[in-house]
Formats: sequence, structure tokens, C-alpha cells
Amino acid sequence: MSEVQVGSQLIGDGHPCYLIGEIGINHNGSIELAKNLIATAKNAGWNAVKFQKRTIDIVYTAEEVAKPRESPFGETNGDLKRGLEFGVEQYRKVNEFCEETEIPWFASCWDEPSVDFIEQFPVPAYKIASASLTDDALLKRTRKTGKPIMLSTGMSTYEEVDHAVDILGKEDLILIHTCSAYPSHYPELNLRMIPELRKRYGVPVGYSGHETGIPSSVAAAAIGACVIERHITLDRSMWGSDHAASLEPSGITRLARDIRLVEQSMGDGVKRVEEREIAVMKKLRRVGLKV
Repeated sequence: MSEVQVGSQLIGDGHPCYLIGEIGINHNGSIELAKNLIATAKNAGWNAVKFQKRTIDIVYTAEEVAKPRESPFGETNGDLKRGLEFGVEQYRKVNEFCEETEIPWFASCWDEPSVDFIEQFPVPAYKIASASLTDDALLKRTRKTGKPIMLSTGMSTYEEVDHAVDILGKEDLILIHTCSAYPSHYPELNLRMIPELRKRYGVPVGYSGHETGIPSSVAAAAIGACVIERHITLDRSMWGSDHAASLEPSGITRLARDIRLVEQSMGDGVKRVEEREIAVMKKLRRVGLKV
């Protein structure tokens, strides 16, 4: 199984699970809220945070942008989408704060100009969202950056994933298993796809969870997910479309703790008598007649 270098950390078998706090658009257009989320992820022991970047008039049709939709930013869907997009000044502040906080950040880019935009910052990797898996031009533009790519495989067939992998190549590629329903229901998660993707493609495989709890993400790490990504929020009841499928500070703290405990618990698969078992063995072991 290959391994991928993302910033200062190796991702793959034998390395600690790489934990990504997906801020996405949960900053609600506020740089102060974004900073609070970054600090929350860092304090909880997560390895990186991630945002989303879109060029609204490319990603959405004129009809979609014009749809009525009330929000703090106006009366149309376009007002909402534009209000949730950080520009260059906000991302400079994100980059500066992440450097001060000592946590890497990167983004899911939904169109080619967004890749060009994010390239002005020192991000260590790119994420390609499940919705973009079939966008060949975006895949090629992201690969041209020369940086590692995490490719989400939600709402996709094997044939579509095969095609995307053919375009991207397997070097510096991490596949991310996910269910793209928000929030996802537990019977939809299909965690057994994680080892199947590992066998089929021979690259590191992670898990991006959109469910409301943490046990399934711990289970994903236990069966081989080398990346765990979860949406994070300060309060799931906050205004915004992704907060309900996110984890609050207590949740991401527990999840990081539990994944690290699982990593310690997996061992090497070699049967042995542990040193701390010896005293118990001497006290309790019964030896009967051989038959």
C-alpha cells in the first residue's frame, strides 16, 4: 500500500490517522467564526482544517442563483451563495491564523478558477468533492498543481471512480469513502467499502462522515481508514445548511481521543504474553493433567 506525504505528515498504513476538521461553509461568512473553528480543531488534536471554494457563476446556473431564498445575505439563492464565499482578504486572514495556530489548511475547489485562486496560498493538498468526481477538467487542473489529492467517492459508481483515477493517476492520491446524504443515516454508511477501495485501487483510503454521531468514524479508523474528515461547528443548532451534520467541540474532542485509543489498541497481530499479564498468570493460571 502506498503512502502520501501531506505537509509534514505521512498518510497510509502504519501512520496515525489524519484528522481533518471540515469547516466548509460553517463559518457562515464570518472570519471570526472561522478562526474559532480553526482554534477548536487545533485544541481537539486534529491535524488540519478544510474549507470550500466556489466561483458562484460557474458552479451554479443562472436559474439556480435567481431562486428565492431568504438568508442573512439577501432574498435569493445567489445572495446566500456569494455571502458564504470568502475572498482573498478573508483567506489571507485564514492563512495567517492557521500559521499562528500551527495547523495546516486546504480546500475543496469546485471549479478551475477556484483552484487558481487557492494556489496563491501555501496549501499542502487539495480535496475534490464527490460532486466534482466526474468533472474531468477540474480533475486535470487540480492534478497540475502537483500537490496530493484527496478524492471523495460519494454518489459515484465504480466506473466513475475508475475514470477519475485514470485521469488523476495513483501517485499522491487518497480516496475518501463517503455517503453524500446530509446528514447520513447509519445504514447508508457502508463502511465495508473502505477495505474494498483499498484492494481495488491500491492507494490509501479515508472516510468522510456526514452522520450525526462518532461511533462509525471510530469504526472506519479501526478497519483501515487513514484519513477521517468530519464537518465541525460550534453549535449544531446554528443557522446554515451543514451545521446539523457537523460535530460540536465536545464531539470532535471525543472522536480524536477515541481514534487515538483505537490506534494504540490494534497491535501487530503477533500472539504473545504481555509483561503485565505475567503476574496475573502466575496467580491465576490453572494447570491440569494432560489428557
